[in-house]
Amino acid sequence: MKNAHKKLNELSATAICGNDISSSVLYVSALSIAYAGQYAWITLLIVSFVLFLFRKIYGEVVGALPLNGGAYNALLNTTSKGMASFAATLTILSYMATAVISANEAIHYLHHLIPSMPVIIATIVLLGIFAFLVIIGISESAKVAIGIFLFHLASLIVLSVFIIIYLSQNGISVFIENWHFPVSKGGIMEAIFFGFAASMLGVSGFESSANFVEEQKRGVFPKTLKNMWAIVSIINPLMAVFALALFTIPILQSESYQNTLLIEMGEHVGGIWIARLIAIDAFLVLSGAVLTSYVGVSGLLERMTLDRIMPPFFLKKNKKGSSYRIILMFFILSVSVLLLTKGNVKLLAGVYTISFLSVMALFGIGNILLKVKRQKLPRPERASWIAVLIAIIAVIFALIGNILMKPKDGLPSNFTVFLIYFIPAILFVIVMLNRTILLKLLLNILDAIFDPIRSFFIKTHKLIQQTINKINSQEFVFFTKGDSIATLNKVMLYISNNEHTKKLKIVVVLKEGEEVPEKLLQEIDFLDREYPSIDIEFVVERGEFTPQLIQKLSKKWNIPINFMFIGSPGDKFPYRIEELGGVRLII
Repeated sequence: MKNAHKKLNELSATAICGNDISSSVLYVSALSIAYAGQYAWITLLIVSFVLFLFRKIYGEVVGALPLNGGAYNALLNTTSKGMASFAATLTILSYMATAVISANEAIHYLHHLIPSMPVIIATIVLLGIFAFLVIIGISESAKVAIGIFLFHLASLIVLSVFIIIYLSQNGISVFIENWHFPVSKGGIMEAIFFGFAASMLGVSGFESSANFVEEQKRGVFPKTLKNMWAIVSIINPLMAVFALALFTIPILQSESYQNTLLIEMGEHVGGIWIARLIAIDAFLVLSGAVLTSYVGVSGLLERMTLDRIMPPFFLKKNKKGSSYRIILMFFILSVSVLLLTKGNVKLLAGVYTISFLSVMALFGIGNILLKVKRQKLPRPERASWIAVLIAIIAVIFALIGNILMKPKDGLPSNFTVFLIYFIPAILFVIVMLNRTILLKLLLNILDAIFDPIRSFFIKTHKLIQQTINKINSQEFVFFTKGDSIATLNKVMLYISNNEHTKKLKIVVVLKEGEEVPEKLLQEIDFLDREYPSIDIEFVVERGEFTPQLIQKLSKKWNIPINFMFIGSPGDKFPYRIEELGGVRLII
């Protein structure tokens, strides 16, 4: 989104990503009890601790690089396009699974109130409604998210009050009985391990805020992280304790209670009206999670398209500033997945779990790379090394636990289903990243096979060559401060390995009276000879290096700002990285 559009305040941004993460209370308590029994609330507190560590990790990375894209943005500015695209693919799969599962589960809760409603058709309609809301503008869709978010919190408060009143009258004998319930054969540690792995589903959505940070007002992003952490740290363990105080573990682990635990709790302590309130709340907040998926994937895919990983077709915007083609593509993809699975969203559980846990692990790795490779880059806060390492290890344990979990109902394992969706997606991204190589390979095949009738294919040959030339004709810019030849060589290596281009401007900005360093001219001349495939042009600009100068040069040379590079600025650099309009860091 452009700066001209209205940006989100703390409540709006928290509501958009908070609906996703807070909707986990509808299933994560039951899920953790299924694996950890009476220790479920402990596993949920462990999850809260891990999420606390990730607050600093996300705060440091996004504070240093406040651009849309989440883990993709972090890795793009610290590693290569290939690694960043790997993270982006996982994020997109996570959003796809979130949208389909949330929409389908929302309709299932509504189905409790309207049994005659067709679930599949209603799910498609719900996906379409939220696609429309995002297309008409993020600020408008945020109003809907706020309403859902506040209603959800109010519903949980009402439920909690009724439970507390019930327990004050009937005591906590059930909780004491559950506490002495026999542990499974694996023992307490195994129960807590698998309970923790399952409970990590309760933080899905925490990564969403980083994917639309450019739509948020300055200073809002860290507040969304704090708010989401507070919500899951209070609500999820509390509901697990309440459940263990109301029902025995065998009942809680039954199939019916697994799907609608909060409704059963509401009906038990307050009757049919509280149960209906929770059903309506579940429908609304799960619908809000669908909105989160649309907003997050829109910001991510728009950034990937600007970086030429996705086709430029997706950059088209409407009058509201929404990338409607991205939203429509995601809607079609989500509906196709729903129809292919025939509404059995358990098949998507593996995609959902492994994708978003992998994204969190990659974000932690991105934080480490930022510390090592971008030490001088200013950032509002820093996560300690020990916190980053503990957080990554915890997520890896959760990943291992989910991979080791035995599938239910004869379904394929989580990892198997994940690979079914991940492999085609990553192959598409690989093709996009290496499209010039594949086009050249296609040229060679055509030459070998059709030489006898070459005249027939000459037009095809020219067309493909024009496509390659068009891709390589994009000129790039590197602003140098008079860097050493070793530094400039790193720039050339990065561009050779990561970008499709044959033209590079090396620009030095000098104040009046300053002279070009003599060695710099010699070094650029040397690099020009060493990299014959890239035409290097040396440019001297008089003035000061400012965002205005970048904008001016972008228009003058017709080169997008995201194709301009700088080295990592130091603490004395007068501008924040986002003020430069999208200039990328490569050394």
